[in-house]
Amino acid sequence: MTEGLAAAFGEAFGRAPDGVWRAPGRVNLIGEHTDYNDGFVLPFALSRGVTVAAARRDDGVVEVRSRQASTAVTAPVDGPPVVSEGWPAERAWAAYPVGVARVLREHGTGGASLLIDSDLPQGAGLSSSAALECATALALCDLHGVEIDRPALARLAQRAENEQVGMPCGLMDQSASLLCKAGHALMLDCRSGLSSQVPFDPAAAGLTLLVVDTRASHALTGGEYGRRRAECEEAASLLGVDALRDVKDLAAALGSLKDPVLRRRVQHVVTENHRVEATVGLLRAGALPEFGAMLNASHLSLRDQFEVSWPEADATVDAALRAGARGGRMVGGGFGGSVIVLAPAARAERVGEAITAAYEKRGWTPPGFLEAVPSDGARRVS
Repeated sequence: MTEGLAAAFGEAFGRAPDGVWRAPGRVNLIGEHTDYNDGFVLPFALSRGVTVAAARRDDGVVEVRSRQASTAVTAPVDGPPVVSEGWPAERAWAAYPVGVARVLREHGTGGASLLIDSDLPQGAGLSSSAALECATALALCDLHGVEIDRPALARLAQRAENEQVGMPCGLMDQSASLLCKAGHALMLDCRSGLSSQVPFDPAAAGLTLLVVDTRASHALTGGEYGRRRAECEEAASLLGVDALRDVKDLAAALGSLKDPVLRRRVQHVVTENHRVEATVGLLRAGALPEFGAMLNASHLSLRDQFEVSWPEADATVDAALRAGARGGRMVGGGFGGSVIVLAPAARAERVGEAITAAYEKRGWTPPGFLEAVPSDGARRVS
């Protein structure tokens, strides 16, 4: 991919790139919708991701092209939030790298020519947008000689998505893309930004972690994701805490809230934080098979308490468990995307066949499968 992208850059821009950078997508083992509640998450990086070939420009312009999109976008680095400019749909993908450039200009970066390639399925909930942001951020910093430590760079990439794209995401995706290490998951405290590496090697335990692309594409800049965040913020305000992470007595909190919707949201966030901490203990103890129960509990909570699951996700988890999987749950913001399934390696093929049969029975588009191997975070590759 690196050599092909460099050659394509030369064809597109008439010069060789100054370098090539790559940032991975991520899978979140557990800890969904906890990040923007100042809670805990446990993602790991995938081997698939977004690659950016780039060359420095000194004219204050960022020009972005993609091998997956036909539209090239040229925009000034010194500009307003992209979301306020009303870009048409065919330019929307470029809001992420342009937004990163506009945030990082405050720290000394400037213009660039960028050519983007990706082997991550878009809309699968594997954080292709954060991977694009992080690869762009590393490229811009290197091109302009700006040094920003990775935790701080993750927050700047998150800020770009919040302010420039208009997506109220938390810190998890950018942190996972920049900070993860092979063979580990990243325990991240989304309030402090502190993190630690937790050993995670399913293959060594005789297990396979499958990512199932349900082919139900999602778009989190729609209203439902923002509505969930607003509900959590409203509940925190009513409970007199800075964020739902601060709820210590769940029973008392639920008893004080009159709105049943807010009660459900609080119950999910508080118990999901506990599941993250319990999962870290299981992984550090080498008890990976027992982790399956945490996956199942998380999926039920996301489905029933946070109400962000979708029919394909529920059918995937059900078929996987019936075929002998240890556990499974939807991942990402919800309303479409992917499911992770933990299965004994000897049963992984049978589990995949059962999921495919469940889709065929319902007349759905066949799912896609990816064996998820914990991989390294973003880096310069050329």
